[in-house]
Amino acid sequence: MDIKIKPKKLTGCLQAIPSKSQAHRLLICAAFADKDTVIHCPQTNEDIEATAQCLVALGAKINYCNGAFFVHPVKKIPKNAVLECRESGSTLRFLLPIVGALGIDATFVLAGRLPCRPLSPLWEELERNGCSLSRPTETTVRCQGKLTAGTFTVDGSVSSQFITGLLFAAALLDGESQLQITGKIESKPYIQMTQDALSSFGVSTDDYRICGQFPFQSPGELTVEGDWSNAAFFLAANTLGSNIEISNLDPDSSQGDRNVAPILNKITEHITVDAADIPDLVPILAVAGGAKSGVTFNNIGRLRLKESDRVASVANMLTALGAKVEVTEHTMTVYPAEFGACTVDSVGDHRIAMAAAIAATVASGPVTILDAQCVKKSYPAFWDTYHELGGEYEQHIR
Repeated sequence: MDIKIKPKKLTGCLQAIPSKSQAHRLLICAAFADKDTVIHCPQTNEDIEATAQCLVALGAKINYCNGAFFVHPVKKIPKNAVLECRESGSTLRFLLPIVGALGIDATFVLAGRLPCRPLSPLWEELERNGCSLSRPTETTVRCQGKLTAGTFTVDGSVSSQFITGLLFAAALLDGESQLQITGKIESKPYIQMTQDALSSFGVSTDDYRICGQFPFQSPGELTVEGDWSNAAFFLAANTLGSNIEISNLDPDSSQGDRNVAPILNKITEHITVDAADIPDLVPILAVAGGAKSGVTFNNIGRLRLKESDRVASVANMLTALGAKVEVTEHTMTVYPAEFGACTVDSVGDHRIAMAAAIAATVASGPVTILDAQCVKKSYPAFWDTYHELGGEYEQHIR
């Protein structure tokens, strides 16, 4: 599906959708708890559903009804499992160490760009500690054997998701484990989200030292907080002249993307942004910077390993809109420009599609977004919300 947007500012009220990052983590904790848990999550998406379905394959019973997940925890661990991860990197990287900790012979089925996204050094660390991993096909990963408690060493500069997966696994193992993280930790706030989730289920991870505590202690009922990552698109729209009132955002959240607000406030002049802890914000900050006073991003390396090569896809989007973009190995600079009518290829990346939609609010002519349905990965209601805020567009089915 392609979307052709008529340039128009947005106005109205919206409630930030639930954080998929937190939803993943709470669902996993609930699946291995001592009793049932209700997780209030008014909206869901493909990534959250992938994690829920994989946890069902591991023995949990999960129902979604009236805006909440009702989770009955795993009581009997299966010997074998097939886990359909779809395109969710979080699902794969969180659950791979977990099935190792549980000793399940598990096959992960991957879709989209997920088979291309790195699993090293997590792969080697799991094998060093008792697991055997293989790639039976280009789109599957198999994990056999059983992880043993002890010291896990992982390079923090590749993905914080590896650290999250090991924290979950360590909490499920018998005995005490210690995580030793080398290199600069990328996206550190996401690790804090994992520690917060485990803490809400009674698991201490201070200094990355974990005593196995399976089953976890369910608090009974939880609510997934509002998602700063997806609210960022509409916050940026306000920076570009729209008037949207956004609720359900916690300014004290451990989500790293809450920093979008102070960054947007600074885009009255050319600014420099470290992308290391906020890689998901780069597409929309690039749009805001390009439409205002320009922006330079440092530490962009990991953007090449997202749902698309986000260095290339962001640069191509801004170039199509009329901005000049300069890219080096570690930096990307977007110079200010007046956005014009154009066609943006989302390359199946949800954040490119949504960023282009916000760019369209200040373009001089219509902006067409190819494969606009890709927003369902994180924000299935995005186009409905865009319309409710006054956005005007035509849908074209190819």
